[in-house]
Amino acid sequence: MGEITAESLSKIRRISFLIDRWTMSSMLLAGFVALPVLTVFALAFGSTSDIWQHLLSTSLPHYLRNTLYLMAGVGVAVCVLGISTAWLVTMCRFPGRKVFEWLLLLPLAMPAYVIAYAYTDFLEYAGVVQGLLRDLFGWQSARDYWFPEVRSLGGAIVFMGFVLYPYVYLLTRTAFLEQSVNMIEVSRVLGRGAWGTFFSVSLPSARPAIAVGLALALMETLNDFGTVDYFAVETLTVGVFDVWLGMGNLAGGAQIAVVMMLFVVALITLEHISRRHQRYYQPASSRLKTLPTYRLVGWKRIAAIGVCVTPVLCGFLVPVLVLGELTWAYFDESWTPEFRTYVFNSCLLSGVAALIALLVAIVIAYGRRLQGGRLLMFAARIASLGYALPGAVLAVGIIVPFAAFDNAFDAWMRAHLGISTGLILSGTVTAVVFGYVVRFLAIALGQVEASLEKVSPSMDMAARTLGYRAGETFVRYHAPLIRGGLFTALMIVFVDCMKELPATLILRPFNFDTLATHVYEFASDEMLGEAALGSLTIVTVGLVPVLLLTRMISNSREHRIQRTKRFQISEATT
Repeated sequence: MGEITAESLSKIRRISFLIDRWTMSSMLLAGFVALPVLTVFALAFGSTSDIWQHLLSTSLPHYLRNTLYLMAGVGVAVCVLGISTAWLVTMCRFPGRKVFEWLLLLPLAMPAYVIAYAYTDFLEYAGVVQGLLRDLFGWQSARDYWFPEVRSLGGAIVFMGFVLYPYVYLLTRTAFLEQSVNMIEVSRVLGRGAWGTFFSVSLPSARPAIAVGLALALMETLNDFGTVDYFAVETLTVGVFDVWLGMGNLAGGAQIAVVMMLFVVALITLEHISRRHQRYYQPASSRLKTLPTYRLVGWKRIAAIGVCVTPVLCGFLVPVLVLGELTWAYFDESWTPEFRTYVFNSCLLSGVAALIALLVAIVIAYGRRLQGGRLLMFAARIASLGYALPGAVLAVGIIVPFAAFDNAFDAWMRAHLGISTGLILSGTVTAVVFGYVVRFLAIALGQVEASLEKVSPSMDMAARTLGYRAGETFVRYHAPLIRGGLFTALMIVFVDCMKELPATLILRPFNFDTLATHVYEFASDEMLGEAALGSLTIVTVGLVPVLLLTRMISNSREHRIQRTKRFQISEATT
């Protein structure tokens, strides 16, 4: 009896040590990732030369109003497009459903600022659409007809909504695929049709995923600079650049960035409140069943096809056709050895950054699951704040501490060894990768947390009873169950890194370019023809993981059914 007690105590100590180790790792990683954010806060306490009095009396209210309008409009757009399309391709049967499953993800690979350039070229006075209208109706000038202004707040809302809705669509569709079949069958027995089941069963169970997707889309909206700058929409992000670069006041720009972070803190808080008391666990019997679907006929079938075609057409096909025509015309000038180097640089940096971000997200999210508590929750939220800063401001938050380290280390090496180390961090791709990780960690962390919350705590207890450590439990049980969520996080971060522009422009080493910087250098001068090939390459590279992701999500339930059956057979045999 004494030996059993000692063994039990030893196991408890070992488990406690493992939990402490996960907690310590989570805190250290969160602190390191939050370093640029803390640097921006420190810069915000610098002298602003009374810039705030000037901003409050002039442009700051205008920045705030435009930012709120833009976020509200984009939020409505991404929810309507993302939720409706996710429900249709998951729970309804109509012609083209399987094709739309992956077509609806295509805008995820399209940079927002590229769409802004493409649609301006397509819809402006000298563009194809207005030229065709003048030819058809005999109009001579713009005074003869009315056409909506593309470069406006409304245009930014529409086009950003078509680009950002895949955040909501992707996570919502994953949630719909993982919903309980038993609850759907009960809803049908009670006499509820497709709409009743959607509002009473599917939508509530998908709320955590919808909240994460909406928060990510709104944070991306808040951080966008290229689109709003080109459309002449003065938001807080534009205000940061105006104060920092235009007025030469870094502290004032950092203070506006802090105001933007308050918006993101509010978004993150609302997202967690919306799913704080919601847990949806699936019994094994539900995992072994195929999702029941609804067959659409008549006008409902046509309406479903129209709903799915619209975002694909406006968010992907039209911009690609415009860019494709320009690529054909300027291909000889664009296809160079330097261009191929840009492709390699973009893929390498994006892949490394996405993998690191996923690993950091797993450590932080799983550490919080093991230990819980307000401290780890606070650490997770701090680690997510990098998504709140514009890429350029975040780059400054990285350069300042990295440059300080480089200078201090170089001085120490000169004093003790007589050699100069130069720029180790701030002048290499390390700074770029770190910037990507900090910038997009919120995406990976939100998806990993949402996936882990769907795994019943009883699985952790059973694994610990069998003697598995925390890491072994995650590898053997949690990782296979949330594989779709992990791959989703990896692919979204990869595609976003491919499109990231401001941070790359500032953090890249000398004579080092990516596809994003290459496109920007031409597109900012409105030389869209020279930028077209790079834009299409970003889209093409992003399509490969998107298509793989679509296939994995589509087969996730079938794979889970087969895996659960094998597990039951193995347990019965044992």
